[in-house]
Amino acid sequence: MAMIDTSRDTCDGTGRGSGSGTASGTGDDADHATDHATDHGGPDTGPDGVRLHVQRLSPPDGRPLTATAVLIHGLLTDSLASWYFTVAPDLAAAGLEVVMYDQRGHGRSERPGSGYRLDTFVTDLERLLDRLDITGPVHLVGNCFGGTVAFAYAMRHPERVAGIAVIEAKPATESWLTEISGILRRVVAELVVHEAESLAWVSAHRGAHTARLAKSAARLVRTTTIAEDVPESRVVSEEQVGAVRCPVLAVYGADSELAGQERWLESVLPGTRTVVLPGQGHSVLAEAPTRIRELLLSWIHGCEPGTGAPAAEAALEAREADAS
Repeated sequence: MAMIDTSRDTCDGTGRGSGSGTASGTGDDADHATDHATDHGGPDTGPDGVRLHVQRLSPPDGRPLTATAVLIHGLLTDSLASWYFTVAPDLAAAGLEVVMYDQRGHGRSERPGSGYRLDTFVTDLERLLDRLDITGPVHLVGNCFGGTVAFAYAMRHPERVAGIAVIEAKPATESWLTEISGILRRVVAELVVHEAESLAWVSAHRGAHTARLAKSAARLVRTTTIAEDVPESRVVSEEQVGAVRCPVLAVYGADSELAGQERWLESVLPGTRTVVLPGQGHSVLAEAPTRIRELLLSWIHGCEPGTGAPAAEAALEAREADAS
């Protein structure tokens, strides 16, 4: 296991959203995923001593890399396992170097008692790439809170980002802060104050797997200051979001609470490509992985010169037009 030191529906862990509750996440799934992925790198010491678990997948048979994709998972119930069991192996098979990591407090990474503001998560990503000696521009792919981290990193290091692809995510604006603060208050109420009752409800209505994820989220909230720290994160203005210059892909479920977010993002970042998937809610990564894989491969290869991706992009757009 490689450790790098660095100084469902709403990703809230309650399992009580409007979707089916199907997702990959922490716990047993994370252990299983890391047994099958290839570890690279090794321990190093960061300024705050928090060790992050990282996995790297390379194209098979030694074929040349076309690009590097860094996959960033969501908050509380999530881990790198959600990428491993959905799109990561296929991205590597298509010629990408894939970097996945458990964010602090999640999966196999260490769980400090405090230090969970958005800026800290961004600094973790910054130091992780430094420790892995990844210096060229990368494609950041973020799910839910991971997409917020991706936007924030691109604002801090525009020269190090080739493109951003986010799934059910938004930048850290005032509206994001209001929404995430409300979600975390709900988590505290349901999974800490009334933990036993909530876990029993989740188990009965969403199944044992989602109940395990909810239990992991409850432990994270109960043993750390994450529910207090995230709402204290700094926010960005529309002008700062509009200053992002790398290509952006944003994917949303038509039945998600974030439906409509694509219109705002397009108005702030006119070059953004948005895709709304009919019949999908917030858990679109887990529930429509084939479609997400197609979108990501087309997008990433389309951002890279000389990959022959424009034809794939045109074919994908034609399919979308036929579907509509």
